[in-house]
Amino acid sequence: MANPLARAQYMLAAHNTGQLPPDGGFEVAFAGRSNAGKSSALNAICQQNALARVSKTPGRTQQLVFFDIPPTTDRFLVDLPGYGYAKVPKDLQAHWQAFIDKYFRTREALKGLVVVMDIRHPLKDYDKQMLGYAVSRGLPAHAILTKADKLGRGAQGNALLAVRKEMQAEYRDAVSVQLFSGESKQGVDEARAVIGGWLEL
Repeated sequence: MANPLARAQYMLAAHNTGQLPPDGGFEVAFAGRSNAGKSSALNAICQQNALARVSKTPGRTQQLVFFDIPPTTDRFLVDLPGYGYAKVPKDLQAHWQAFIDKYFRTREALKGLVVVMDIRHPLKDYDKQMLGYAVSRGLPAHAILTKADKLGRGAQGNALLAVRKEMQAEYRDAVSVQLFSGESKQGVDEARAVIGGWLEL
């Protein structure tokens, strides 16, 4: 079956609310700490090599980057700024924080959030903060445990169980979670199905 997300293309990068596209249609946001593998996951899901820039310098995404999905005019993937090692001035970090906070509180088009986490370092403060945004608004959230190929099968299963258990305690059934590897393509179809469902593609 053809993958409609393979048609995704760069549309715009917004640094403040005034630059966002009109608030209609369907958007799925991607969040992840720096170096969690967010760009690689986006590229694998969309069957493209360079849709999202994979950077060796963590924290390069400094705007909300919108990708539209032709031939539709109202379906978008949104790449959120990565946090963690980003060496950015405090005032810029405060600006992002306020911008993303407002985006999550007010954006009607937002239909779901994908949180990308390195399977070896899951559920850090930033991940929990992003999941909290989604849960508090009643939005579905899906956690992708990337770089699963770095662990053996047994360790993958243990990590998945541990994250599921913690999520269940914290968020009940509001967040789903899966294993993923952009390298081996493990879990790519599963992630694609979740996102396609939210976008009604």
